[in-house]
Amino acid sequence: MLDIRFVRENPEAVKENIRKKFQEDKLPLVDEVIELDAKLRAAIKEADELRSNRNKLSKYIGTLMGQAKKDPSKKEEAETVKGQVSAQAARLKELEALESELQEKVTKIMMIIPQIIDPSVPIGPDDSANVEAGRYGEPVVPDYEIPYHTQIMESFGGIDLDSAGRVAGNGFYYLMGDIARLHEAVIAYARDFMIGKGFTYCIPPFMIRGNVVTGVMSFAEMDAMMYKIEGEDLYLIGTSEHSMIGKFIDQIVPENQLPQTLTSYSPCFRKEKGAHGIEERGVYRIHQFEKQEMVVVCRPEESMDWYEKMWRYSVELFQSLEVPVRQLECCSGDLADLKVKSCDIEAWSPRQKKYFEVCSCSNLGDAQARRLKIRVRGEDGNLYLAHTLNNTVVAPPRMLIAFLENHLQEDGTVTIPKVLQPYMGGTEVLVPKTK
Repeated sequence: MLDIRFVRENPEAVKENIRKKFQEDKLPLVDEVIELDAKLRAAIKEADELRSNRNKLSKYIGTLMGQAKKDPSKKEEAETVKGQVSAQAARLKELEALESELQEKVTKIMMIIPQIIDPSVPIGPDDSANVEAGRYGEPVVPDYEIPYHTQIMESFGGIDLDSAGRVAGNGFYYLMGDIARLHEAVIAYARDFMIGKGFTYCIPPFMIRGNVVTGVMSFAEMDAMMYKIEGEDLYLIGTSEHSMIGKFIDQIVPENQLPQTLTSYSPCFRKEKGAHGIEERGVYRIHQFEKQEMVVVCRPEESMDWYEKMWRYSVELFQSLEVPVRQLECCSGDLADLKVKSCDIEAWSPRQKKYFEVCSCSNLGDAQARRLKIRVRGEDGNLYLAHTLNNTVVAPPRMLIAFLENHLQEDGTVTIPKVLQPYMGGTEVLVPKTK
């Protein structure tokens, strides 16, 4: 969310940013919110003047009443002044109601106007305009067939979608045996990988309040993703980033305690609205999954450096697991409204002969901090807003797809990279139960 002062002083820059994001329908909001803000500031000014005047009149009434003992006419004057105070009190009540109404309207619009994107962001209307920035590892297409990922899992007795459908419906799964163990091994390895980078491990709440939800995401994202607990002001998290950033709500962080670098584990719950094609069945797009996340809260001047570090951590992790990846810069039209800059890390799929998203790294500037009032106290005592960033370490359902496809051998076995073997009890190769 932008600072209203910035919008007031730079309306054309805000409009140009909206055009770059191909959201022309939001252009009228800039002039509308500036007009509402002017009315709000005028109401606040008048109310402040009335409060100041009320205090002066109240003291004057006291003086008059004291003088009335000697001069009865002063009492009559005091009553006249009391009438003025009553009239001003009624107007003040009107102004306070107007302030509340205008502030609500301003905030609602400001929550919709998108964050100013970084100049380096490619301009384009949707994900078709995203730009490949680099490849890491050699993508290989073997000379034998790579089955669909659920078929690979089934060969190990590792997945049961039918039972999950009976228990919970579509979009859920049971993982079993070696596949379930591989899932947990990847999570544990990712945890230790990030701890090795100096991040603090955290297990956060898996539910958050509504004010945290609106603080970390746009209304459109909230509607598309979040499950609400009926009768409670609680939502199931779609990613641990939500509760990890929420950890700092209404906090003033001493500058010498930055950066805060955290890696968090959680289950994630998502509506995943809409129909999806065959490539998104199985465990690709589901309602419940587990994820290891990385979150950074830092000084504004450090956020772009952290952005670079964070996506490179993802590349390093996947390379250590011998899975080829590429970095894809998200274009302006593909950025969520709170994001300043974002990229996807995509893993190679030998079966599809293309890359698919496995990580998303985002710099949100001060957008979340402004909404959640996450402030930093500098060494000079002044307060300023922190910057927040997040990135997927691993989300095993998609990671499992990439891992199984890239490590599947012609005989149906799956090789385990050396870095993962300690988390698999020393197992070097998974042997299928059926072919």
